[in-house]
Amino acid sequence: MQFKFTNSTYDSELLYLRNTLQYLTFMKWINMENELNANTKADLISIGSVQVDKSLFPDQCKSTATAGPGAGGSSIFLRAGNQRVRLSINNLSPFHLLPENEHVVVTKGQDVIARGVLELPLCHCPEQAYITLSEKCVYDCQFCPVPKLNGKIKNSTKVQQMVAEAYGTGQLKAISLTSGVAVSPEKEVKRAVGIIKQLAREYDIPIGVSVYPTKDSSEKLYSAGACEVKYNVETMDPELFRRFCPDLSLPSVIEALDNAVNIFGRNRVSSNFIIGLGESDDTVRKGIECLVGRCVIPILRPISPHPLRNNVRNINRPDASRLLRLGGMLRDLLDRQSLYVNKSRTMCLLCTGCDLTPHRDI
Repeated sequence: MQFKFTNSTYDSELLYLRNTLQYLTFMKWINMENELNANTKADLISIGSVQVDKSLFPDQCKSTATAGPGAGGSSIFLRAGNQRVRLSINNLSPFHLLPENEHVVVTKGQDVIARGVLELPLCHCPEQAYITLSEKCVYDCQFCPVPKLNGKIKNSTKVQQMVAEAYGTGQLKAISLTSGVAVSPEKEVKRAVGIIKQLAREYDIPIGVSVYPTKDSSEKLYSAGACEVKYNVETMDPELFRRFCPDLSLPSVIEALDNAVNIFGRNRVSSNFIIGLGESDDTVRKGIECLVGRCVIPILRPISPHPLRNNVRNINRPDASRLLRLGGMLRDLLDRQSLYVNKSRTMCLLCTGCDLTPHRDI
């Protein structure tokens, strides 16, 4: 079939197409102007906190950390499109969270930095029952406030109750368990194994677990029903590791990660790698190469200096440019090993709120 257009028809069609293109370009510009892209998220994570307007802040949107360097602090989750960022609540932050119709905006001075919606955390974070079993630790890692907090120990009944409540929302995608070391790593693994077995019988949902490893922890956790595991190296600089984690063994953690990959498989083993303890970029690269060469996915976690550890020197949260640089480095090294973060089903790699995550943010 052949169409014929008069000049007037052609001109009107051309004008319509031109106007449509201008409109779509304008709408794309509006949507992209304050989206949560890699640069914006890096800016937000480099500070890691926000002041919250009291008029918009429902308590149910607030999450309190009970594990790791950020333990004891409250935070919010902001989502824009497929990206998410977690920011602690701090009245001294240069960022402000304000209501805007059905959305919220993050501002710095007079400028809007990001626009999105607040996400409801289930247990600790959105879409997951992310539960700390022991909020105590006998190890005195110098960046972590947990040993100085009088945390609780959750029994299996409490964990079951928390998971049931999260499941009842209809939003639960994963169960993730983490733990300090209240008495010994062996006792923590044993308790985690018992709880995982109970949960695996009741829920057809992925279960991930992060504990301090023992010689046979991976075998036990996998047999119990966990599908992913995270053993944290904290830092891959041996000198810094001895300084900040004097009670732990970096070679033992790396050996446990090797064993975990053999049991859980590719894209199912990860490790927190803290950035901001004084390590060089070259150390980070060598550390990433060491881990991804073992098929372990490193999670580059910006340090969160804590008031209970204010006597520890040389802890500095990385700036946005360093986060982008190291995040791009991590993505490239993961790609070389054909490791894919977006295949992860639990824990930090599913959440992505605290970190600039390859294959999702960058």
